[in-house]
Amino acid sequence: MQTQPLNFVPTAAQPMIAKLLAIDNLIVKVKNERKTRHGDYRELPNGQHQITVNANLNSYRFLITLLHEIAHYEAYQTYGRFIKPHGREWKQTFQHLMLPFLHPEIFPSELLPLLAKHFKNPKASSDTDTQLAFALKQFDESNDKTYVFEVPLNTTFKLYNGRVFKKGNKRRKRYECLEINSGKLYLFNPNAEVEVLDKNIS
Repeated sequence: MQTQPLNFVPTAAQPMIAKLLAIDNLIVKVKNERKTRHGDYRELPNGQHQITVNANLNSYRFLITLLHEIAHYEAYQTYGRFIKPHGREWKQTFQHLMLPFLHPEIFPSELLPLLAKHFKNPKASSDTDTQLAFALKQFDESNDKTYVFEVPLNTTFKLYNGRVFKKGNKRRKRYECLEINSGKLYLFNPNAEVEVLDKNIS
């Protein structure tokens, strides 16, 4: 059994997670932060299966991400390798795994209705559910980042990789942002974390 991940999930969830991870050919590793993903799942050349989850996630997001990746493993075992990564089989498996954890002893009361709504049709990433993603981020450790939706119009901001953008108008769900160096227009999730720069940069 992989015990390391248990330290990263809510205490009340640990017994159930321990049972899910008590599988001989499943390896779970906690990794340093990766900006492009919270976790992943893959089959190893030796026939074992590996799940990785970022160590910097708060306990609620860590639990959701871990179950997301376990669902990939279980869907693979049940339905085979030819299913779509986030198709019907994965969605049903994820819903089945998540249901016992939707309990006030595990998640704060303000998250439960958002989670219940999200898991009627779970997406490939919970970050695309802007309401849930924002609620989850309220439990992160404080930092100097600002969300794109909080940035004033025509204000410039910087990403973790140093690229600088100017915020434009909102489309239906995302914000148009102009990359300063290339002049290209990109669409940003409202909950993307950025560092606000001087408003006069152009």
